[in-house]
Amino acid sequence: MLQVKTKAASQDSRVLSLVLLVTAGATVMVAAAAASLADEGLSRSSLAGLLALFAAATFTEAYPLPIQGIPIGRTSLAGVFVVGTAVLYGWAAATLLAFLVQLTVETGRLRGPTRIAYNSAVYALAAAAGGAAAAAASGGMRLDRALIGTPPAAAAFYAVDLVLVALVVARTRREPFGPLLMRTLKATSLPLAIIISLSVALVVLWDRSPFLIAALFGPLVAFDLYQRSQLRALEAMRAAVTDPLTGLGNRRRFDVRLDEEVPPGKPSFPVSVCLLDVDGLKRINDRYGHPIGDLALAAVGARLASSGEAFRLGGDEFALLLPGVEPEQARLLVELVLVDLALQAGLDDSFRVSGGIAAYPRDGEVARALVDRADEALYHAKRHAPGSVSVRSVDGPRLRALVADSPSDRATRLQAATNLAHAVDMRDAHGASHSRSVGRLAARIGARLGCDAEQCELLALAGRLHDLGKVAIPDEILEKPGPLAPDERRVLERHPALGSNMLISLGLEAVSGWVLHHHERWDGTGYPDGLAGEAVPLPARILAAVDAFDVLVSDHIYRGRLSQAQALAELKRGAGTHFDPTVVEALVAELGDPEYNL
Repeated sequence: MLQVKTKAASQDSRVLSLVLLVTAGATVMVAAAAASLADEGLSRSSLAGLLALFAAATFTEAYPLPIQGIPIGRTSLAGVFVVGTAVLYGWAAATLLAFLVQLTVETGRLRGPTRIAYNSAVYALAAAAGGAAAAAASGGMRLDRALIGTPPAAAAFYAVDLVLVALVVARTRREPFGPLLMRTLKATSLPLAIIISLSVALVVLWDRSPFLIAALFGPLVAFDLYQRSQLRALEAMRAAVTDPLTGLGNRRRFDVRLDEEVPPGKPSFPVSVCLLDVDGLKRINDRYGHPIGDLALAAVGARLASSGEAFRLGGDEFALLLPGVEPEQARLLVELVLVDLALQAGLDDSFRVSGGIAAYPRDGEVARALVDRADEALYHAKRHAPGSVSVRSVDGPRLRALVADSPSDRATRLQAATNLAHAVDMRDAHGASHSRSVGRLAARIGARLGCDAEQCELLALAGRLHDLGKVAIPDEILEKPGPLAPDERRVLERHPALGSNMLISLGLEAVSGWVLHHHERWDGTGYPDGLAGEAVPLPARILAAVDAFDVLVSDHIYRGRLSQAQALAELKRGAGTHFDPTVVEALVAELGDPEYNL
């Protein structure tokens, strides 16, 4: 039913050990099945029937159903004929037939030997399980085997196939097995129901006359061809509104979505539109060639897609559509994107992305006017500060500078940053009050360690904003229920630098350094700069310990919360390596204060 799509031939030892184990088990099972059939012998009619089932299974396996959204591979209707064989001829015939079907199809597709062996082995084991389940359920009663034996056979076949394929895919991709299995189970529940019903129909028709299999096979082929034609039509429609290089929506899709979000004369909630332009693309193309330029465009597209609904309008022009986002919040989001792209660029210092933002209904109540205002803002940014983002002002064509000029403007942007930090808390696993709790406790620890009142206020602010950079981290990383892969961890570890750069743009240089270094460790093994000991600013050391404590006493997606005593014990174990011992001592003393309330 399912076929592995990832490379089962990975050199990961855990993958290879699984492949060897499953293949060895299937080899024993296939040998036993061959011996059993040799002992029993096959009549000419049985042999002819098995050849017909083999041909039907091979055809349907070679042309799997075009069902999208299955996390671990493709699904075919070959299981109908394998399960039918298990019910009609027993486990031995089904095991050999399933093994030979996969061997034939996978070899014809020129797969690698490891993948051929694993997929063939999985099918053989699944067929053997189906045959055993059918025999146990029907108890050899021929008249009842269609209704009694077929559903358990199909369920057993499906279960073994699903588990073994999901297991090798999880190990290959290095992702948790349980969530992957549940997603696949959800995506393939309908195909399972179809396989069970069609298998029952096959057995019933076969019992009446094997020639009636044509009455089932014909509609299956027609159904498969119809599904393929529908998928081609759907793909053609999707291609008409999709940019082929980046996979983002194209200009046509942008216009449609903007009209949907900006109904004329019906302003209900804000919508921010950002137009972006890649300034250094021509230089990259001239210096390194167009393939490298295409990679740069794809990287920009991927980064934009993680921040909102993104589009490539053509050439080096992109757009972000941000429904429900005020312009100042949009500005912070886009600045974060630009900083992140600059950190990733590395290739050419001249590679910059500029942006211009306009907001509905403030800057226009029709889509065309909104795009024109965003284009004006983009032109201003490209002319006066390439690599920055400009926002259309409320009172006309003037555009605000990159850094706030007045206390009121700074307060507005600080509030926007606080709102974004709260949004991060809502997305993250530690809970909606994480940043506030860190800020409150960090200020008290600072006071206990001799910081003056102003420093304690700044510590409270830094605590509230310490995870601001996580607004740029994809949900699938923040919410992943298990260890991160190396590439995912590198993405996550960029958040202190991103948050620090955003705070600098707010004029908060005093706390930006603390946020930058709040993941450094006392022994120098932290990030981003590997600072050690007192080279890490004291406020950053306070934030590190307080942040860790609050995470430990909060519910997490892959573990429950610890008690306060357990969390403090963990911090004590990390004192001198992970944390500043003095800060841990102050934290323990503070939490022992009866006036302190978590």
